[in-house]
Amino acid sequence: MNRREFLKISGMGAFTLFLSGCGLAAIGGDKKNAASAAPEKGSVSGGKNMKIVVINSSPHSDSESTSKYLSSRFTEGAKSAGHDVFVFDAAKEETHPCSGCDKCGMDGPCVWNDAIEQKLMPKMLEADLLVLVTPLYYYGMSAQLKTIVDRFYSRTGKLHNKKSIIIATAYNSADWTMEALSAHYNTLVRYMEWQDAGQVWGIGCGSRSLVERSEFGDMAQKIGANL
Repeated sequence: MNRREFLKISGMGAFTLFLSGCGLAAIGGDKKNAASAAPEKGSVSGGKNMKIVVINSSPHSDSESTSKYLSSRFTEGAKSAGHDVFVFDAAKEETHPCSGCDKCGMDGPCVWNDAIEQKLMPKMLEADLLVLVTPLYYYGMSAQLKTIVDRFYSRTGKLHNKKSIIIATAYNSADWTMEALSAHYNTLVRYMEWQDAGQVWGIGCGSRSLVERSEFGDMAQKIGANL
C-alpha cells in the first residue's frame, strides 16, 4: 500500500475531499490554508532580476508529485519574468542530516561533503530568494526538506536576510490542515530574518489530476511572474 492509499483509507472519516478539485481559498474563511495573494508586480525584486533557488522535496516522480507540479508552475512564472532559477531535488540527491557536531562553527564548511554542500549551498548563499516546496507528511514538511533546513546551521548567518516562499500540498482539506507547517515556516522566517514573498497552501490535493484542475497552479505561476 503506497502513502497516498494509506492516507485515503485512514483519513476518510476525518476529512472531506472536494471532488471537483482542490479546496479553494475561501474554505472556512481561512485563506492562509489555501494561498496568499500574489505580490504586486516587481514589488519583491524591485524590478531587478533575482537569483532564485527552488528546493523540491517530494519523493514522488515529476509526473506524479503534486508539490512538484506547483513548483514547476512557479518556476515557469519566475523565468518568464527574467529571473534566474536553480532547482534542487532533495529526494534525488545524496544528502545527509546534520550530525550536530558543530565543526562548521555555523560558518562552514559542513563535514558532510554531499550534494547539499557541493551543489545546493553555493547557490543558496548567492540567492536572493529561497523557495521551499514540500508535500505535507504527518502535518509537517517532508523529511527530505527538513534535512535541508537543518543543514542551514552550517551557514546560519550567511543565509539570513533573504526572501522566501513556501509551496505545500496536502490530501486533507480541513481548515486546520496546514496550521502546524504554517507555524513552522513563519517561525523559520522570523528566526532567519527572511522576507516572506508568498505562500501557497494546496489543501485537498490528493492526486496529480486534482492539483492540475485546481487554482493553485495559476496562483503559484502568478507569484513567480509577479516577483
